[in-house]
Amino acid sequence: MKLIETKDGTIIEVYVKPNQPEFSVTIEGDEVIIQSTEEPAKGKVNKELVKQLSRVFHSQVELVSGFASRQKRFLVKGVTENEVERQLRDK
Repeated sequence: MKLIETKDGTIIEVYVKPNQPEFSVTIEGDEVIIQSTEEPAKGKVNKELVKQLSRVFHSQVELVSGFASRQKRFLVKGVTENEVERQLRDK
């Protein structure tokens, strides 16, 4: 799992699979896989991911890189690396 703790929070690197039947977050080996229900057009996937990850972590989430890629990085504001890892494993 690729997590980087910063002064603002924790950056999490994820791989996104769009157009899936339901939204889910899973860990496969060392990678966080997110299945999105949206199609990859007009930022729909990015909006869904920010909204859903904010619910998962109970914190503000911001997309920092990978706007048009399946590999994305999100900043989970005000949350430590340990908290992010624990919440992902509890999913």
